[in-house]
Amino acid sequence: MRFGPVPVGEAEGAILAHSQRAGRKTVRKGTVLTADRIEALREAGIVEVIAARLEPGDVHEDDAAARLASAVAGANVRVDRAFTGRANLFSEVPGILSVRKDAIDAFNRIDEAVTLATLAAFEPVRDGTMIATVKIIPFAVSGASVDKALAAVPEGGLFEVRPYRLTRVGVVASVLPGTPDKMLDKTARVLADRLAPSGAHIFEELRVPHEAAAVAGAIRELEERGAELVLVFGASAIVDRGDVIPAAIERAGGVVTHFGMPVDPGNLLLIGDYRGKPVIGAPGCARSPKENGFDWVLQRYLAGVPVSAADVTAMGVGGLLMEIESRPQPRAGQEAETRSPRVAAILLAAGQSRRMGTANKLTEEIGGRPMVRIAAEAILGSSAAPVVVVTGHQRERVEAALAGLDVAFVRNPDYADGLSTSLKAGIAALPEDADGAVVCLGDMPGVSAAVIDRLIGVFDPAEGRAAVVPTVAGKRGNPVLWGRRFFEALSAIRGDVGARHLIGENAELVAELEIAGDGVLRDVDTPEALARLRAGQPAED
Repeated sequence: MRFGPVPVGEAEGAILAHSQRAGRKTVRKGTVLTADRIEALREAGIVEVIAARLEPGDVHEDDAAARLASAVAGANVRVDRAFTGRANLFSEVPGILSVRKDAIDAFNRIDEAVTLATLAAFEPVRDGTMIATVKIIPFAVSGASVDKALAAVPEGGLFEVRPYRLTRVGVVASVLPGTPDKMLDKTARVLADRLAPSGAHIFEELRVPHEAAAVAGAIRELEERGAELVLVFGASAIVDRGDVIPAAIERAGGVVTHFGMPVDPGNLLLIGDYRGKPVIGAPGCARSPKENGFDWVLQRYLAGVPVSAADVTAMGVGGLLMEIESRPQPRAGQEAETRSPRVAAILLAAGQSRRMGTANKLTEEIGGRPMVRIAAEAILGSSAAPVVVVTGHQRERVEAALAGLDVAFVRNPDYADGLSTSLKAGIAALPEDADGAVVCLGDMPGVSAAVIDRLIGVFDPAEGRAAVVPTVAGKRGNPVLWGRRFFEALSAIRGDVGARHLIGENAELVAELEIAGDGVLRDVDTPEALARLRAGQPAED
């Protein structure tokens, strides 16, 4: 192919390399210059263009892309019409993408003008997902290169979509005393959503004691009832090949194929086999809808692709899926795990008390003390330190109500824009060595120092408890203790909303702590609520 500047008068039949404006029209790059287009360029005063002209043996970019795309596509793949040297390829069925990486690498080394890009190996795809593209870089490529590339493609192409095959998934959920049913129910819902794109479903779930004999019996029972894949969600994480779940697989008569994987989250995954049916011991992160190592193994099994120990150990590159707070970071010359987490407190006291009428609820007195002072003194009586108080509306009155207390004031000039602005201001004022912060509300005087200390006692990022929420009969309340890993997300919230959505999105990192009494549920928003509190009456339901 010849490429370079060409006088317009000699360019007929050549391919325009760069778009040109010709009067009110644009002659786009890649256009074959015909007599009428050349005349339009002349009338626009253009005397020279950059163009390409094919020589004998050259193959036009679209023809080359179409031929090569048809050759590399394997089963369940369709090729779209080539244009501008590109031919896109799409999945015809839901499944996972299987690629021949070494062959694709060799294909891409044949000629710099010929390229093939695909999604990652074992990527889950839907019907109609674009999975690959063949792109010819210049406007033409030599026929010899096209022939060489075609000859390098093995029978069956360079990639294919492996359709999902398994549909009947059996689940074993082991339980310990105190394991909440709602956690098990949520795990089942998350799993059902995870299976839905493949067409698979949970045909039966068995909840049994967290004992090897009980789990083994459940595995046998599910297989006998037609399970094509068995998933085991343990009440506690698998920490050794001799632990309950692997022991149960072997006790049932199965085999443990591999334990552990170089994917984070997902390290504590186990794979096994029982009577030719795959068994997965799910890591704790599999209870979360977020992508983790469990997904990588589950999707392969659903498509009928075996997973060996070598397959699992090859997942390390790209296996760091998210940064987690439980990974200790050196600080001040010592490892984080050698000390207890440092927890600060944020007291939000900037609101406008709109539902209270003309009064500022925070400075209203209960038993002779302003409501906000009761809340602040409870925090100061706990182990949380330092205590940051965010003020805004009538800040002078609020700060006067807290006079003499060992708190640091942060003034939020944007308080009228909602709760999120105060949360952001409070987080920005925390010390750099704070591992977490308990976020308290100035209108909840029923929260005691003991409650705050209980939250702090449960908080342990190294054990996966990166946030702690108090509950009463399963209903979530306040304050919430947030680990540092959430500070950025908390600061990004906008409007007059809190952070409850972060709890749902990060369920695997949230611990719930059951609390007696209604103090963590009871805020004082109205004159009626204040009157009931002063009178010692319970809050309205």
